[in-house]
Amino acid sequence: MKGWVLYKNTAAELSPELYEMRRFIEVARGKGIELTVVKPDQFDLIVTRDDRKSILLDGEVVPLPDFLLPRMGAGTTYFALAVIRHLERLGVRVFNSSQSIDTVKDKLYSQQILAERGISSPKTMFAKNPVNICLVEKYLGFPLIVKALSGSMGKGIFLSEDHSNFRDLMELIHVSNPYANIILQEFIKSSLGRDLRVLVIGGRAVACMERIAPEGSFKSNYSRGGEVRKFEMTPEIEKLATETARIFSLDIAGIDLLFDGDHFKVCEANSSPGFEGIEKCCEVNVAGMIYDFIREKVEEK
Repeated sequence: MKGWVLYKNTAAELSPELYEMRRFIEVARGKGIELTVVKPDQFDLIVTRDDRKSILLDGEVVPLPDFLLPRMGAGTTYFALAVIRHLERLGVRVFNSSQSIDTVKDKLYSQQILAERGISSPKTMFAKNPVNICLVEKYLGFPLIVKALSGSMGKGIFLSEDHSNFRDLMELIHVSNPYANIILQEFIKSSLGRDLRVLVIGGRAVACMERIAPEGSFKSNYSRGGEVRKFEMTPEIEKLATETARIFSLDIAGIDLLFDGDHFKVCEANSSPGFEGIEKCCEVNVAGMIYDFIREKVEEK
């Protein structure tokens, strides 16, 4: 079986600390998978032809893979999406689909979908300029969470503690980028500095870990120094995670849940979840499980 991983760098350009990419390459060998890491700017698309020669890699027509595994997540550019869509049209199996990736990278749109489907999630507002602080305080209150519309690994997320702090932050954002798209979310006090990451593969919740922020931070991401530990997969956690992945049609998903008293709220879904922390604390082979799922789907043809 031959596969391409779509990433921002090729295999030769990967830095040693990129855990997930190294795992995909290492595990592929043991699974009998011929894996190539490719990046979007290696491709040229000929959109006037709808055959298997309408996509070029480094200027050449090459045999297409059995599957494509996009690993750019929230950083997926318009051109990267165009590459994914083109390969989908040519019959290459893609995990996850271009539509799923595009949907979840937009945090406002994905929250709108969750609300429509009745999934418990934080109240969310779109911050338009100028921001009506009184309205924000009335419907969300303080403290609250300020997020960039697209982002991952805890980047572009701020905790605004009060009216004054929020005003200063909005002014700074407006001066830096008056066209920045920002969303505001209610602060879930019981989840301060901790959350859950549930990994869903092929509709199954396969592992769950708790992430705990380092002292002095409210961001619990493992990539930002958060502590991780295995967490019991309750029926509620499993249902929330698998239903969220199903709603977004995600074959592979990292679903982040917030503690809400004795229950949970869906914070967001990730189409290209990191799994270093979850492999270590849950003692699972995530890359292997992903390949097993992909092989099963590819061989269904």
